[in-house]
Amino acid sequence: MLADKIEILKESLPFLLKGAFMTIELTTFAVVIGIILGTLLGLARVSHNKLLNGIAKAYIEFFRGTPLLVQLFLLYFGLPNLGIDISAYLAAILGLGLNSGAYVGEVVRSGINSIDKGQMEAARSVGMSYPQAMQYVILPQAIKRVIPPLGNEFIALLKDSSLVSVIAVKDLTRQGRLIISRTYESFLIFAAVAVLYFVMTFIMTRVVNYAERRLSVSD
Repeated sequence: MLADKIEILKESLPFLLKGAFMTIELTTFAVVIGIILGTLLGLARVSHNKLLNGIAKAYIEFFRGTPLLVQLFLLYFGLPNLGIDISAYLAAILGLGLNSGAYVGEVVRSGINSIDKGQMEAARSVGMSYPQAMQYVILPQAIKRVIPPLGNEFIALLKDSSLVSVIAVKDLTRQGRLIISRTYESFLIFAAVAVLYFVMTFIMTRVVNYAERRLSVSD
């Protein structure tokens, strides 16, 4: 019996690894979108422009106040009703990226606000414009402070990516469910899926810790 389970696991492993690579791919694209969008949202949240600030605040409130699963359904099942058809793969990347952007935006905002106001005043007093002061003085310091919370956000994003399996994207969770539908070995396969998620989050944690140490050394 044990030999049978080992054989099932060996046969399933290539499919699970394929799903794991899909999970990493989706998370990577979503992280890129999240960083770009979140940085813009964070800057808008600390700007003195009330319109930009209001739009950024509304965006963040919406995406933080609604479930990621509902956001995925809106993109994949809702947009076709408006005449916009997108693939499940694109819906997954957009859903994860747009959701991540809201959380990254708040992280960036808190990082910028943690910098002493005197830094901005000093930069402006030597003739820098507001954008220059942000680019050369405030943001470099804020980035070092937001690395740990950003790391946590991206680890959470990798785990949350399992939700894309409900719109038929063949990520790690989806591959596991497909294998179980053939083998009925739910405990064995889900245990293997859990181990692969753990390996991915463990590696990501080590990468974040390394980046944090390197930035600390450069102080």
